[in-house]
Amino acid sequence: MNTSPDATIPAFQRQQLAFTAHIRDPQHAPRPDGIGARRMNVYVELFFNNIDDQLASNFPVLRQITSGERWETMVRDFMVRHRSTTPLFTEVGLEFVDYLQNEREPHADDWPFMLELAHYEYVELAVAISTDDEDTDDHDPNGDLLSGRPLIAPTAWNLSYYWPVHQIGPDFLPDQPSPDATHLVVYRDRLDDVHFLQINAVTQRLLQLLKEDPQRTGLDAMKAIAEELAHPDPQRVIDGGRQLLDDLHQRNVILGTRR
Repeated sequence: MNTSPDATIPAFQRQQLAFTAHIRDPQHAPRPDGIGARRMNVYVELFFNNIDDQLASNFPVLRQITSGERWETMVRDFMVRHRSTTPLFTEVGLEFVDYLQNEREPHADDWPFMLELAHYEYVELAVAISTDDEDTDDHDPNGDLLSGRPLIAPTAWNLSYYWPVHQIGPDFLPDQPSPDATHLVVYRDRLDDVHFLQINAVTQRLLQLLKEDPQRTGLDAMKAIAEELAHPDPQRVIDGGRQLLDDLHQRNVILGTRR
C-alpha cells in the first residue's frame, strides 16, 4: 500500500496525511518528519484504543468469542482498509459491518457466522438509539388490527439470517448454518427497552406485507398469506392472524392502526 502523500498538494496537507496514515498503520506508514516517536505513540495508542473500545461495546458477543490477538489484528485491519463516511461514533458499528462485508479479506480463522452476528449486534444498537418513531402520532393505538391498517413500529427491524445469531456465544459456536432460516424481530417496547423475538416464516411474511403496502389491512394480509400457503381452511389462518396481530401489538412491534 502506498502511504506517501501526493507531492503536488500543500506541505501542511502532506503532513496531515502522513500523520493520519501512521496512526492507522504504524507498522507500514512511516512516522512524519518532525514528530518524536514518544509523542507520536500517544496519538497512535489513543486512536486505536478509542476505536477498539467502541467496537467492543458495539459487538460484545463477537468480542467475547474472539481472542485478544485476533481481535486486535481485525481492528487494526479495519483502521487500515476502511474509510468511514460519518463523524458519528454511533455509526462506527455500521462502518465496521460494511468493512466485514466489502473489504475484509477472508481469514482461515474467521468465524463463518461473523458477518451475520455483527449485523445482528449492530441492529440492537440501531434500534436502541433510533428516533424513527417520533413522527408516529397519527395512529389509533386501540384500532381493530384486522379491519384496520396495522402500523408497524418504525423502530422494529424484521430480519432473516442463515445462522442462529441470537444464540451464539462462548457456549454455542456453530460450524454449520441452520437448516432453516432464522427469522427475528428486534424491537423496542413502550419503556424503550430493546428485545428480540424469534418468529416463524408466517409472522415474517405478515410483517413484510404490512411494511410493503401501508394501505393493506390486517385481514388483507392474512388472506394473502392463506392464498400463498394454499391453506385448505383460510378462516383458520385469519383467526390465528388476529391472535398474532394482538401479540405483536402487545409487544409494541405494531403500534396500532393508521388513521
